[in-house]
Amino acid sequence: MRNFELPGRSPMHGMNGMAATSHPLATLAAINVLQGGGNAIDAAVAACAVQCVVEPASTGIGGDCFVLYAPAGGNVIAFNGSGRAPALATPEWYAEKGITEIERTSPHAVTVPGAVDAWARLIEDHGTMNLGALLRPAIAFARDGFPISSRVAHDWVANVDHLSHDPGTAGKYLPGGHPPAVGSVLRLPALAATLERIAEHGRAGFYAGPVAEDIVSHLNTLGGLQSMDDFAAAKGEYVEPIHTDYGGYTVHECPPNGQGIAALEMLNILAGFDLAALDPLSAERLHLEIEAKRLAYGDRDSLIADPAQVPVPVDHLLSQDHATALRSRISFESTMETVPPSLLPAHADTIYLCVVDRDNNAVSFINSLFNGFGTGLSSPESGVLLQNRGYGFVLEAGHPNCIAPNKRPLHTIIPGMLAKNGRTVMPFGVMGGHYQAMGHTHFLTNVIDYGLDLQEAIDLPRVFAPQQGPVEVESGVPHATVEGLRRLGHETTTPAKPIGGGQAIWIDWDKGVLTGASDPRKDGCALGI
Repeated sequence: MRNFELPGRSPMHGMNGMAATSHPLATLAAINVLQGGGNAIDAAVAACAVQCVVEPASTGIGGDCFVLYAPAGGNVIAFNGSGRAPALATPEWYAEKGITEIERTSPHAVTVPGAVDAWARLIEDHGTMNLGALLRPAIAFARDGFPISSRVAHDWVANVDHLSHDPGTAGKYLPGGHPPAVGSVLRLPALAATLERIAEHGRAGFYAGPVAEDIVSHLNTLGGLQSMDDFAAAKGEYVEPIHTDYGGYTVHECPPNGQGIAALEMLNILAGFDLAALDPLSAERLHLEIEAKRLAYGDRDSLIADPAQVPVPVDHLLSQDHATALRSRISFESTMETVPPSLLPAHADTIYLCVVDRDNNAVSFINSLFNGFGTGLSSPESGVLLQNRGYGFVLEAGHPNCIAPNKRPLHTIIPGMLAKNGRTVMPFGVMGGHYQAMGHTHFLTNVIDYGLDLQEAIDLPRVFAPQQGPVEVESGVPHATVEGLRRLGHETTTPAKPIGGGQAIWIDWDKGVLTGASDPRKDGCALGI
């Protein structure tokens, strides 16, 4: 129970629907759809489209998405809306050009965006409303303007240099040469026109015609390998969710090429310890979490890639024998001597949202540009900010995640879904790039092992441990805990910004009540009806 004399948030409650996003305008858009008779998928797409306008550092229509959907709280459906490398992107081509790494701002970092295709497919298969109607709130904000909120402004300031290298992007997103201030109003007319085209023509409004031509032409001018055929062939797919059992619950994640498998590995490792006997903010608890993360991410970085092109040993990685072997490397007395290195670049910008409607259809939805404002490149006429998911590829020949034609990179964005006795009880997600799998584990153990309510579980201070280097520790972690981590051998440092964000909605089937929570590290909120 929170102390009501101190700043904080209470969980939100409702009976006929709930939405939780990282921006209040998006949450309100979702609630308006639910009140207008739409279902959870309808509301999620409408909310995400709004965030693609009002949170451009974190997401956009030039990005990718993954979705977990449980119709009426039943069997979980997974959709992979991540894009592929161009058909001409062979490792040999990069080697011949002397390119040894894909840089964040490079046109080679742009994989074909998968988000719009995913939205259209999900609405067609599971929605009840027209995509065009669902895009109207986003179109209005892009055309008429939206106020810049506090966290959005903070992220904008941090990306000024990044936004400056593409003149078209600078002209749109640095009005007057400066990031928009808190409370100022920004209009994005080119993006509004593109959204209107998608509203009228569906996915073809993005993957064919003037918008696709504008994107491809700009990238080709900069040396990119993308083609109109790549855009025409863009298509997401339904995939079989992966899962593990923890504390009497079943945790569902999307399979590779996403990193959700790392969260499940972490839970399998930690299941062998009595976390509930430890204080949730103790050095001992966080030490176990850090060590489990580094072991699971070692597997992730060396083995996880696009399963359509590379065999990924999912069954072995999720086996109890593998969890036992990894767990044996963890000591209560000190850190591991050898930590698996990471070949992947850091990133921490994404939006996650979840919605449950009156029929308990539950959706866990995540959409991202990868780094803040993606590549920083935008199509000149159509105003589409382009993601840098190709930045997640490696150029090491023979590595599972080496770039290849039509290949998907290892993806950090992961929606989650929790079930009990075959029935969904919670869509959930944690933003923050590579933190996400660790964040899923931290949040779930807060709920399951420590019995914290959803808001407390999201609020609880966090740490993030890169594979190498010091552990990032939020300011809310007690000083004694930080000293305890240091005694165990962990170097510590202050993160550049709050670690991640998150949302969750709990379905109480017996009482008929929905409980939602949203992370105070962002500007958003949960609302119920």
